[in-house]
Amino acid sequence: MKIAQMFAANRPLFSFEFFPPKDEVAAAALMTTVDHLKTLKPDFVSVTYGAGGSTRGKTLELVARIKHDIGIEAMAHLTCVGHSKTEIRAILTELADHGIENILALRGDPPKGQSEFKPHPNGFHYANELAAEIARTGKFCFGVAGYPEKHPEARTLDEDLQHLKHKVDTGAAFITTQLFFHNAHYFDFVARALALGIRVPIIPGLMPVTNYSQVQRFTAQCGASLSAEFTKELESVQTDAEAVTRLGVRHAAQQGEELLRKGAPGIHFYTLNKSRATQEILEHLRNLRRPSPKGLLHDI
Repeated sequence: MKIAQMFAANRPLFSFEFFPPKDEVAAAALMTTVDHLKTLKPDFVSVTYGAGGSTRGKTLELVARIKHDIGIEAMAHLTCVGHSKTEIRAILTELADHGIENILALRGDPPKGQSEFKPHPNGFHYANELAAEIARTGKFCFGVAGYPEKHPEARTLDEDLQHLKHKVDTGAAFITTQLFFHNAHYFDFVARALALGIRVPIIPGLMPVTNYSQVQRFTAQCGASLSAEFTKELESVQTDAEAVTRLGVRHAAQQGEELLRKGAPGIHFYTLNKSRATQEILEHLRNLRRPSPKGLLHDI
């Protein structure tokens, strides 16, 4: 089922993000995680795409397996990095042949060892070009990424939002945000998007913190920020993995409560291929009473 059809039901959607495993041991662990999270009945899951297209085959294999063998709707990430336009078209054909209906269109990060994005000489330079190519096929529902705190390479928030508008105008059905830890950033982002004429659902992306050093790396890479208070709490227990996880679950659950209460159209969980934290948070959120996800559009 296409994700746009799911939004038509006018209820919050819950989704999980996984990355392709590096070896057979990691693959077995991931399948255990997927089985655990399947009991939560997510609306869909997404599978990331390695830098430089390094996980192309694994991404396709995993989304096909999740959709057809496990029975959960799956969305494939697709990036511009390392591919010519001809290769991108071949990948889209392959995805369609495997019955994949949903794609997240991304420019992508530079391959390991490179500090800046360098497009393939015969490829797409920007995510909006990739999105337009996906739209041209007429076969997919696709989403794009948004940055509540600005893409690290954008000069200003307004410039970044204009880039987002270009992507949405190609026919994107939804936006999934980069992770954030301050809900105020999300609500401001949505308000500015609405003022610019963006009317597609904007799904907030949450990552439960389970490792202090790991979240420091992630926030540095994507431009997200941690509050001084939350940072201090994490620092005080950083050597206690269980305590860090408890704090991370509590913080993400509180974020999710407010987001849904104020009408966010759902939650996208960056699971890091783990199930426990996501399971605890989603079970909590599903017990909440909340308004229609359209409420956010009307309240701003």
